[in-house]
Amino acid sequence: MGLLSLRRCRRTGTGGEHMTKGIELRVALVTGATGGLGSAIARQLAAAGCRVVVHCGHDLTRTESVIASCIAAGSDAVAVAGDLVDDDACRRIATEAAAAWGRIDVLVNNAAITRFIPHADLEALDSATFRRIMDVNLMGPFQMTRAAAPWLRAHAAGSVVNISSTAALAGTGSSIAYSASKAALNNLTLTMARALAPAVRVNAVVPGYIANDWLLKGVGAERFAALTAAQTAATPLQHAATPDDVAEVAVWVALSARHLTGELVRVDGGHHLGTGSVVVPNERRAD
Repeated sequence: MGLLSLRRCRRTGTGGEHMTKGIELRVALVTGATGGLGSAIARQLAAAGCRVVVHCGHDLTRTESVIASCIAAGSDAVAVAGDLVDDDACRRIATEAAAAWGRIDVLVNNAAITRFIPHADLEALDSATFRRIMDVNLMGPFQMTRAAAPWLRAHAAGSVVNISSTAALAGTGSSIAYSASKAALNNLTLTMARALAPAVRVNAVVPGYIANDWLLKGVGAERFAALTAAQTAATPLQHAATPDDVAEVAVWVALSARHLTGELVRVDGGHHLGTGSVVVPNERRAD
């Protein structure tokens, strides 16, 4: 399945007035762009002045909605579909994405899958499920980065942002396979940052808990509410992240952090710090 009609979708009017000087010609390809976080990243990239290539699944209604949000943000967008596990499909996606505006400046590897399987239930995680999660969450980003590399290198200012998870840092998350796949993605970020330097920056955004529809559907409304309340209470900022919170950081890393590469940028509201207060003793040590 290739580009969905590969039609350039423009807002009416003169367009482009909002665009930040210096990035108005950038083209960003976002995988998994029809999900909650992916759509937020696509929309914010469009608002920042990027033309956006929306990698989508089979939900045409959702795809059109994301494209419309990019147009409403003031930019252009097209949609492309393809299986990221298939290397030939990844190369086609990159080629067709580049054909839309003649370049690719930013690649956001956001697409990912999981299964909600208790870590202690080892027998519930069969090898086929483990491999499928690794294929999508690790091989997909590698193959897409490799496929897009010629265009990312072309202007000596390319940027790759891998969307990871704090599950990789703590050995937590929806399943052992998911946690392992994101840990491997973190390492891929470091190795690709070396491999593609100096022309391309490669970083990972590492979000913690995100209160989004994907999780709501995965765990159900009652558990979702309990998890969100618990995460809010356990975070110094007393806030459960939204997709827009994480997208804001991803867009900054993609477009603005010129001297940042090989970094794992944690976005968890300080959850890793805990909520305990620091006790400062009254006594002063005599020198």
